[in-house]
Amino acid sequence: MTALPPDPDPTNDPDLDAGGSVLPGSTPPDSGSATVGLSHKPKETPKNLGPIVIGITITLAVMISVFLILDALGRFK
Repeated sequence: MTALPPDPDPTNDPDLDAGGSVLPGSTPPDSGSATVGLSHKPKETPKNLGPIVIGITITLAVMISVFLILDALGRFK
C-alpha cells in the first residue's frame, strides 16, 4: 500500500481555473508542515560554533602567511 502524497490533489480543487491558475480571491491549497510527524525536535547548532570556526580560519591563514613569507625569504633552503 502506498502512502498518500503530502499535497492535496489539485484536480479536485474547485477554485482552480481550467488552465490550472487560481481564481481571483482564492488561494491554492497548502500542504502540511514537513515537521508535523516528528517525535523529537531536531538538534540546534551550537551558538558558539561561529567564533570557533572564525578563530580556526584566522589561525590557519596566519600560519600559511608566515610559511609563505619565510619561504620567500629563503629560510627553508
